[in-house]
Amino acid sequence: MAKLTAVMMIMVALAFICISVSADPDLLQDVCVADSSSGVKVNGFACKPTFNSSDFFFDGLANPGLTNNTMGSKVTPANVEKIPGLNTLGVSLSRIDYAPKGLNPPHTHPRATEVVFVLEGELDVGFITTAGVLVSKSIKKGDVFVFPRGLVHFQKNNGDVSAAVIAAFNSQLPGTQSIATTLFASTPPVPDHVLTMTFQVGTKEIEKIKSRLAPK
Repeated sequence: MAKLTAVMMIMVALAFICISVSADPDLLQDVCVADSSSGVKVNGFACKPTFNSSDFFFDGLANPGLTNNTMGSKVTPANVEKIPGLNTLGVSLSRIDYAPKGLNPPHTHPRATEVVFVLEGELDVGFITTAGVLVSKSIKKGDVFVFPRGLVHFQKNNGDVSAAVIAAFNSQLPGTQSIATTLFASTPPVPDHVLTMTFQVGTKEIEKIKSRLAPK
């Protein structure tokens, strides 16, 4: 009886582990190609009645993205919005390009763990745990680094040449929340008194940051 109970406990533990590996729910059919035009609201996208090979294809990661912006970085997603065939499959990719000294600023992915593979260049990367511990490392071409689901993380190109990574996610649409943009450029805006107390600065400083992050 004791042996049976132990086996059952192990099986329950393994079941919880298997459930926690995938960020998205399991699929219930071979494919469910996303119908982005459907008015049906589900946790994901409704299925198209017919599909073809183009629904499973995307060539947008072949070329570098333009990095001539304030942060000097560009994220090119290959998620369910770009590849309808990814609907219910629980995976997606992105290409991230960095100008020299470019930054992918602190952000989170609420629905996925991220794994990056360095295509070119060298980067300083890191994430912050809920205990406030920074886990960081310098990575180079051919290296892999993991950012746990939901934790704030960043990538910084400290080199004098461009860099690029391919990022993989265990979600068809991982979502991205930039910390600065979320707090200082939301609609409607977060009240100044909340931000001044949070960051222990005056209203002028808050308004200055908001003006710089406002959509152009």
